Formats: sequence, structure tokens, C-alpha cells
Amino acid sequence: MSTRRISGVSLGVAVAVGCAITAAGWLKGHEGLAIVADAQAAGGRITDPNGVAPDRYVYYPGTEVLDKAEIRVIACGTGMPSARRGQAATCFLVETGNGDKFIFDIGSGSMANLAALMIPYQYLDKVFLTHLHTDHMGDIDSLWAGGWTAGRPNALRVWGPSGMTPQLGTKYSMEHFLKHANWDYTTRKFNISTVAGTIETTEFDYKGVNQVVYQEHGVTIRSWPAVHSGDGPISYALEYNGIKVVIGGDTFPNKWFLKYAKDADLAIHEAFVAPELFVTLYGQPPQLAWRACCAFHTSGQAFGKVMSEVKPRHAVAYHFLNEEATRYSLYDNIRETYDGPLSMAADMMVWNITKGKVTERMAVSPDEAWAVSGTGRQPPPDKGQPPVYSKFILDGRWDEGAQPAQKRMLDEFAQKYKLQDQDWRKQMMKKQQ
Repeated sequence: MSTRRISGVSLGVAVAVGCAITAAGWLKGHEGLAIVADAQAAGGRITDPNGVAPDRYVYYPGTEVLDKAEIRVIACGTGMPSARRGQAATCFLVETGNGDKFIFDIGSGSMANLAALMIPYQYLDKVFLTHLHTDHMGDIDSLWAGGWTAGRPNALRVWGPSGMTPQLGTKYSMEHFLKHANWDYTTRKFNISTVAGTIETTEFDYKGVNQVVYQEHGVTIRSWPAVHSGDGPISYALEYNGIKVVIGGDTFPNKWFLKYAKDADLAIHEAFVAPELFVTLYGQPPQLAWRACCAFHTSGQAFGKVMSEVKPRHAVAYHFLNEEATRYSLYDNIRETYDGPLSMAADMMVWNITKGKVTERMAVSPDEAWAVSGTGRQPPPDKGQPPVYSKFILDGRWDEGAQPAQKRMLDEFAQKYKLQDQDWRKQMMKKQQ
């Protein structure tokens, strides 16, 4: 086993501050981890002024072909319900060497980080929800509509647990999300392909223990119950090529996780800061602070105890606001009960997992990412759809001013792409009939 650490700090802490690392390179040493030898901040010496650093500690999305036997996990959200500009709520993207991509949770604010990876939305169509709190599914709207308008040719597919009643399950949630977004759906499908605006939901029994909920192309995803805020939440394990990645979701330490996350290659589990910080930094009353930390979530000490029992190749602590005021005390709390390989998760942290090693880096991605086209293309809108414009609204258009102003530009565009009738109002009137 081989795992990397940034010198001088526990793995994940230095990179969590935006890749601010100490002036040092890599030296093989303690526990097979990397210890600093001299100033090689990019991972090695450069002998050619036009050359590249031999061992990058960052990941540039879209520049590395994943080995067929490898898994890559990217944290697109690691924080709390009160999403920050610098830290979104829960979302993990898992990419397997066969080309598949799986989104585990899509919490508030995480869509921007997912989009920054510039992966065609055609391939970002499989979402697995651990539970239905908004910090784990609040950006389903952005993924649904954003992928649709950016050219996704297929439906968005969502897997998730049932609830104690049908009204508390994933199917009900997705059906009523579409009702909530009915104006959005109705007006978009008038001009865009209908199929990409649909959601295909697969709901499974939240009480299922280590049950298979997905099995295709060499990838198996299992679920088991979690203990959090009432019945319904679950944890997942993704297995591919003999590698197991566990996504715990939100949960108090439980017997299912201890059994079925055993010997995971990468085990992601929540770790909450101490109750005192919820009082002083988060403005919570003390009675709620201790319950939030330690009754239906997992404290740092309890996280460490879980990982000491599970013994993963690499553990990941997430679901805390990762900043100077929190990360070090939480790290110390975890180290009271766990001394194995550990990442203190930050948004855009990346783990590459093979049978030989786990490598942690930070992704470098643009703030102004454009959507990237895939191999598929959306079909045209369905014909004969009910009108979405009334004559009252269409008569309010200022065609006599706008159309002459844009005529030359549109004529050139139509000629370039061999388009036909560019009178949008006529087109709309035809569709109304």
C-alpha cells in the first residue's frame, strides 16, 4: 500500500487550504508515505526549462485518461447545509476505468463544482442519493435543468431510498420536484427535446442490508441503512475491479457500516466538529449543538473509532466547514482514536485509487467553465405540444424595433448554418395553432 502526504501536515490539511504546501519535495519514508527531503514543490526536479514537473500534486480535469483498473473520486461538495462560496454541500463524483460516472448526492451549491470538471452532461446522468435533506439533494434542480439546456440527450436517472411512508421516499420527492418545476419543464420542453427533461427514478428499500441497487458494466453498488434524523437514510459501497469505495452519507456510527465498509479502499464518512464550535461559530443553542454533533451525526472521536474498526486503506472525513477555526481541532479529535491514512475533505479534492496505492491531490479547474459536448445529440422538440404563449404576450413583442436591429446578424447566422425561416414570431404562432 502507498499513500501520499503533504509534508509537515496531515494528509488533506495542507491541500485543504488551497494547495498551500511547505517548501519540500517527496522522500519515501514512514509508513510508505511521502516525507519532505528538499525544495521540490511540484513533486520533483525540472532539468529542462521547457519541461514539465515530473510528479504533479494537482489534477487538471480532462487531461488524464483513467486506467481501466482505476477509480477516481472527486469531492464536489464537502460542507454543511449553509453552503459557502468556498465550500458546497455534499457531492462526490466517482469515475470508474470503464468510463462510467456516478454522482453520490448533489447538495446545495455543488453543481458549480461538478460543472467545473467540464464532463459532458450526457455522462453525468446517474445520481445516487443517500437521503433527502437539501444539503444532499438541493442542487438536483441545477443538474436537471443545467444538463438539459447544455445538451444532455438522455433523461436524468436518480436512485434513492424509500421512507417510512411513500411520501417520505425518493420517488415521491422526484415526482413532486417535477411538479414544483412544472413551469420550468413545460416552457423548456416547448423549445428543447422533451426526453432530457425527464427524471427516471429507481427507489429501493432503505431497510435492505448490503443489497445490490445497481449492477452494470462491471460496477456493483450496494446499500445498507444509516442512522440519521429518522428512518430512510442509507450508505453506499461501489465495487469495481476489486476496489471498494464507501460513501457513508449522514449517519451516527452504526453496526451496518462497521460490517459492510470493512476493508474499504476509500471510506468516506462524516465527522462533525465539537459542540462548542457549533455554539460559538454556528450560532446554535447548546442543547441542539450536542445533538447535532453527537446524536444523529458523528463526532471526530467517534469517526476515528469507526475507522479503527473498519480499517480502510484510506479514510476521508467530510461534512464540516473546513477552515482555520475548525480543521485542526477536528483533526486532533479524530487522532484520539484513529492513526491511519486520513484526508480532511475539501471541495475539489481528488483521490485516484488503484490496487497498489491511493493518491490524493487537488483539482485545478476554471471558474468560468463551459459545457462540453458528448457523443449524443438531443432530438428536436416533440410536435403538437400545447401552447406556452398567449396572443396577449406575443402581441407585446417589439418586433418593429428588435428585428431590424438584429436582421443582419441573424441572416448571416442562418446562411452559415443553412437555417430556414428565422421569423421567430411566425414559428411561435404556427406552434400555437
